[in-house]
Amino acid sequence: MVRTALRAILSAEPDIDVVGEAATGAEAVSVVRELRPDVVLMDVRMPEVDGIRATEQILRGAPEGAPRIVVVTTFENDAYVYEALRAGAAGFLLKRADADALVGAVRLVARSDSLLFPAAVRALAAEHATRQAVAPWVARLTGRESDVLRLMAAGLTNAEIAGRIGVGAATVKTHVAAVLAKTGARDRTQAVIAAYEGGFLRRDS
Repeated sequence: MVRTALRAILSAEPDIDVVGEAATGAEAVSVVRELRPDVVLMDVRMPEVDGIRATEQILRGAPEGAPRIVVVTTFENDAYVYEALRAGAAGFLLKRADADALVGAVRLVARSDSLLFPAAVRALAAEHATRQAVAPWVARLTGRESDVLRLMAAGLTNAEIAGRIGVGAATVKTHVAAVLAKTGARDRTQAVIAAYEGGFLRRDS
């Protein structure tokens, strides 16, 4: 029933095509590898293979051109959600979200130029990050890269960051790429996770 509702909402949008469905985590991995979608909505708790392991398997099997995975969950502060983000999910969406929020989330992660619900991602990272020592990569960030990482964590797009620090969008894109490389992050969400776990950002940041 949930999949039927999601399909109906998303298929009604002219710029979104629903290319497949899966009932279990194992089936999700297989379907994604076959159909190669741009965005995957992944239930965090599924039979056979849960959403965390399925996310890991999908991203490990497609390091280049991997889909953007959005975890669908009941509770936003669930430790499972944080583990899914650590595994590589680009964001999460509550099951009670309305149609506009669902469609907006899919479009946002497809663009990958900003965080989905940045305040919630920061809250999760601040609550669950366990690292005490500062990671070595923190010292390798330039001052400008540090600024960019903080603004990324705040959910700003490249254009918004460019306006905030007074540089061109292309320069911001270069800084973002450098931040991702130095933090070892796949995307902005993983960079925020790394920023908290690596001691660059703190709970009160």
